Amino acid sequence: MAATRLIKHHISKGETIAQSMQDRFDYGQNPDKTQDGELIAAYMCDPLTADAEFLLSKAKYKAITGREQKQDQDILFYQIRQSFVPGETDPETALKIGYDLAFRWTKGRHAFFVVSHVDRPHPHVHIYYNSTALDCTRKFRDFFGSVWALRRLSDRICLENNLSVIKTPKLKSKGKYKHYGEWLGNDKPLSYQEQLKAAIDAVLSGQPKDFAVFLAAMAAAGYEHKYGRGGVLSFRAPAYGQDKFTRFRASTLGEGYGQEDIIAIIEGRAPLPAGRARAGAGQGLSAGSPRKVNLIIDIQARLKDGKGPAYERWAKVYNLKMMAAALQYLQENNLLAYADLAAKADKAVDRFHDLAGQIQKTEAAMNVNAELKAAMIDYAKTRPVFDGYKAAKYSNKYLAEHEDDIHLHRAARATFDRVLAGGKLPKMDALKTEWQKLTADKKSLYARYRAVQKEMREVVSVKSNVDHLLGITDGQRTKEAER
Repeated sequence: MAATRLIKHHISKGETIAQSMQDRFDYGQNPDKTQDGELIAAYMCDPLTADAEFLLSKAKYKAITGREQKQDQDILFYQIRQSFVPGETDPETALKIGYDLAFRWTKGRHAFFVVSHVDRPHPHVHIYYNSTALDCTRKFRDFFGSVWALRRLSDRICLENNLSVIKTPKLKSKGKYKHYGEWLGNDKPLSYQEQLKAAIDAVLSGQPKDFAVFLAAMAAAGYEHKYGRGGVLSFRAPAYGQDKFTRFRASTLGEGYGQEDIIAIIEGRAPLPAGRARAGAGQGLSAGSPRKVNLIIDIQARLKDGKGPAYERWAKVYNLKMMAAALQYLQENNLLAYADLAAKADKAVDRFHDLAGQIQKTEAAMNVNAELKAAMIDYAKTRPVFDGYKAAKYSNKYLAEHEDDIHLHRAARATFDRVLAGGKLPKMDALKTEWQKLTADKKSLYARYRAVQKEMREVVSVKSNVDHLLGITDGQRTKEAER
């Protein structure tokens, strides 16, 4: 799943065009964010000199076309931000997906470079592409609905890479777009405050004998602390990407999480409240409501990576609850034989990939349909002009007077040759009828796709957890697991 945003960049106040582009490109290519420049890819430009190359193309555009916009209205370049769900992909894969998105969005007609940033918990890329085309004869036109088209293209590429897609891009009741957190829904990651609260609960469950031991356990869990103004204690987890400290007081973390509250619990003057952690971070199963099944944690691998005793205690409880959720799923679906579980998982995966393939074929057919209709309209509008061009015996003077229409006519004919490959051109009414059918098919396929995707994720997670428990690796059982 990727959230996208399309941004137009104009000249910054008080700066030249070159300064405006250089400042923004320097931010994108920051070595600290791109692993010393390893996470940068480019098409038809050098990222280090992209600002100068983009400026040169604009000068050529003016010389070729004679057109020039006012400086404050000219779009210097476009930027696309593409953000992914934490844990679903890595920065290297995100860079490849971003490059694919940039090339298909610009159709290879505009120079661009892509950077993948590692300074946030979620993988994300920035795409910078020149507003002027490579041939310097036209500019990118931000058409009506471009944001929607970009999101659809991004979703399609996510499907091709077996990533999830945003299910409900609009709040129907309010008629406005959802923000990123609403898109994530139950998959929304814990905030730094929620992570801190979960760590505090895990440390308290070990019953530290005093506050100094509590602070030492928090340090072992990856949290450093400091005392600020007025002696207020604050925590930060740099290992989890947290830059700023979070104050250790009830007004920040919530009731029962102030320093005085924790000291009272440690000294035995107050009990540890039950069920404080957020669902998914240690809270138990509620009666009658099935829990979402997630993959269990490889505790030993995490301990080797530097996790401490507090994390180990929390992970053990978390794994037990995930296995309980898996057992609940097996019982409800009568999958008490391993062979039945494996067959159901394989069938769900096959159905998911089959539907994804059908969606890709349907959308490809829709793209061809839309391309043909647009070409037919352009061809019809410009045919009289081209007929006049032929009657003038392809006069250069006539060409100069009607250059745009003639180029548009030739482009339409090139589209016919490429798409139809010598076949017969269909009627416009037939194309419209086909479009309606393809739209209905796509809507139906996406509804089935979402249902199958949910089912597949659940059964595959359950099977993975069962495999881990039984010691099954690459589909083979050990003798101990078989026994």
